[in-house]
Amino acid sequence: MSIPAIPAGLPPKVGVLGGGRMGAGIAHAFLVKGSDVIVVERDQEAADAARGRVEDAVGKSLARGLAGRAADYTSRLSVTTDYASFGDRELVVEAVPELWDLKVSSLRAVEAELGNGAVLASNTSSLSVNGLADELDRPQDFLGLHFFNPVPASTLIEVVVGNKTSEPLAAAARDWVEALGKTAVVVNDAPGFASSRLGVAIALEAMRMVEEGVASAEDIDNAMVLGYKHPTGPLRTTDIVGLDVRLGIAEYLHETLGERFAPPQILREKVARGELGRKTGTGFFNWS
Repeated sequence: MSIPAIPAGLPPKVGVLGGGRMGAGIAHAFLVKGSDVIVVERDQEAADAARGRVEDAVGKSLARGLAGRAADYTSRLSVTTDYASFGDRELVVEAVPELWDLKVSSLRAVEAELGNGAVLASNTSSLSVNGLADELDRPQDFLGLHFFNPVPASTLIEVVVGNKTSEPLAAAARDWVEALGKTAVVVNDAPGFASSRLGVAIALEAMRMVEEGVASAEDIDNAMVLGYKHPTGPLRTTDIVGLDVRLGIAEYLHETLGERFAPPQILREKVARGELGRKTGTGFFNWS
């Protein structure tokens, strides 16, 4: 089977900052569609782990019917610790943890390496795109591209347009999403955007119901899956996303939108105990 040509409009040269679960998924999304992808990580150990994640994702796609051989894709993948390797990229997607200072310092470091006309995007799930843009020299070339976990299986990308994002860039981002075989939801920058704001609101209420003894986590999730046709219940989704990630988003939304987003005590206690969900083996469910 021959490998399909890169779709029209997709950037041929893409960079990803951060090769964790999300970053590796983003790299995989562009890689299997034909882009040349560079992933930058903080040190060599993290870089090696990132390469392993991307190669594993490619292998799973091949097992599901992706055309070609693994080498056809991994030959277009580079993983390094050198920010300067972003110098020839047309698009770089930042995918570091949801910590404001880390986001700002990471975005500034990437922007310093980019050529004129190159686009910088953040995969933030809740932080202000306008606020991040204010920290950059070229805010017109910046926007949010919020991918969803797991990236290979998800069909949604939230395109978050800031006040200073150029109109041509916003239009191009929609084309990129379509070229990746996914669907774009376009939102203007606001706390939590559309997806995180709604998803976290449901999840926090589900946590309060567990806390109050209304029902078990399993029964609450089943009510949403069977009654409202959600593919995954809010508590299992929280485990997949990570309780620490959900807590960080909830704290930000609490600060910006008010008491209705106050994190329940059960969430704070689980995070304090290291019960972060699937990645640690336990959260609201046992993943071991």
